[in-house]
Amino acid sequence: MDNTAAFRRIALNRAPGTLYQRFLFVLLVALDVGALGGAFRLGYWLRVKAPLFPGDDPVTLSGDFSGLLPTLALHMLTLLATFFFAQLYHQKRASSRLDQFVTILTSVSVGVTLTGGIATFLFKNSLYDADYSRQLVLYIWVFSIVFVVFERELYRFVTTRLRMAGVGRDRVLIVGSGDAAKTIIDQIQSRPDLGYHILGIINGTSVREVSGVPLIGHFADLPHLIDSQHVAEVIIALPEMPNSELVRLIAMCQRGNTSIKIYPDMFAYMAGGMSVDELGGMPLLTVRDMPLRGWKLALKRGLDMFGALLGLILLSPLLVLTAILIRLESRGPVWFCQERAGLDGRPFPMIKFRTMRRDSEKGGPGWTVRDDPRVTRMGRWMRNTNWDELPQLINVLLGQMSLVGPRPEQPFFVEKFRESIPRYMERHREKAGMTGWAQVNGYRGDTSIEERTKYDLYYVEHWSLWFDIKIIIRTVAQTLLRRSNNAY
Repeated sequence: MDNTAAFRRIALNRAPGTLYQRFLFVLLVALDVGALGGAFRLGYWLRVKAPLFPGDDPVTLSGDFSGLLPTLALHMLTLLATFFFAQLYHQKRASSRLDQFVTILTSVSVGVTLTGGIATFLFKNSLYDADYSRQLVLYIWVFSIVFVVFERELYRFVTTRLRMAGVGRDRVLIVGSGDAAKTIIDQIQSRPDLGYHILGIINGTSVREVSGVPLIGHFADLPHLIDSQHVAEVIIALPEMPNSELVRLIAMCQRGNTSIKIYPDMFAYMAGGMSVDELGGMPLLTVRDMPLRGWKLALKRGLDMFGALLGLILLSPLLVLTAILIRLESRGPVWFCQERAGLDGRPFPMIKFRTMRRDSEKGGPGWTVRDDPRVTRMGRWMRNTNWDELPQLINVLLGQMSLVGPRPEQPFFVEKFRESIPRYMERHREKAGMTGWAQVNGYRGDTSIEERTKYDLYYVEHWSLWFDIKIIIRTVAQTLLRRSNNAY
């Protein structure tokens, strides 16, 4: 009786947030319906006014549009169902635009195909038999993709602005006090568009605050805090906690509809690249199962050569102009060649436009920092726009680098990092890249090597051709828009 009353009270306290999420869901469905209906109607109009293949379809469309209403209803229902199963109504906080576009493209293609097949099966030679021609299907397919993508961008814009204004933010507790907790808190504080409001940190130590977020309780206080503060999400940032204690902590957080997320340890990062094998019927986990081998390696090399040649040809006038400007500003060579560690740790000469004074490393290798006094004026612009990296297209063409991969470091730093960062050398199992998964997620220049290594290992373990294309597109978009988040 008491438990029932308690859960009822919790549900009532969370009702505003729940109603807000339901409102967003209904709004998104309504926008999809409007986009799909508009695409269908525009496709019909263009089929009549501007047929793609005149004379190819003998059936005229001089009749009333009402004859296609059953097909329109089927079209909407089929695509809404396809969107649902593709998790397009799962409201993610930081979804990639590229991933969303591919999902929409795939879902609309499947939905339109299903609509054509079901319409033929249900309406052929019936009262509702209408001209659902090839041209009409093509128009509807194209405009459905365009309208849904535009409508989803409008939805993203509105919900992001609401979150940044403090509307619909979820209350979150951070469990932990170390570097993992600090990383999560810094990410949330730098991204108000994620829609989180941090209530405080929970830990079992004497640490009173992390990145300005105060301690509001200890492990034993979790059940009470989750209920009394109406916590929507608990993030556990204790990657080194023993499994038995972690299970007990999770059990304490399982209250009502509270979501629980765990910051993974290094083994969890490896788990993404694991596969299950057998030894006489006994299951074994293969940790070092390389995705980039055989024909996939040739495919990646083909993409590298195509991209490098295309880039060098199209950008050659601008590259020549850049070389002239560098020489006009300061004496010295235009190029800066530096030894870097590449595939299997083997050194190679990496080419860049010179951005520093000639004597910048007379005291030995040094880490470049923000507002480095050694950087020239032209060099500062090139570093801000990553323009100084473009000569590395030559390294890519020669096979020393790839368009995408872990960024190469100087051998001096490689020897230093391999002793202090677990699995650091495993990032050298693939060619170094002009850009990488770590870079498009904000880890460029003077940033955490540990975090950068995690992203590099994730890329090595999860390589695919689409992954490379996605990183290239995000690099170009972030460079042009001067952004470094993962919205793309």
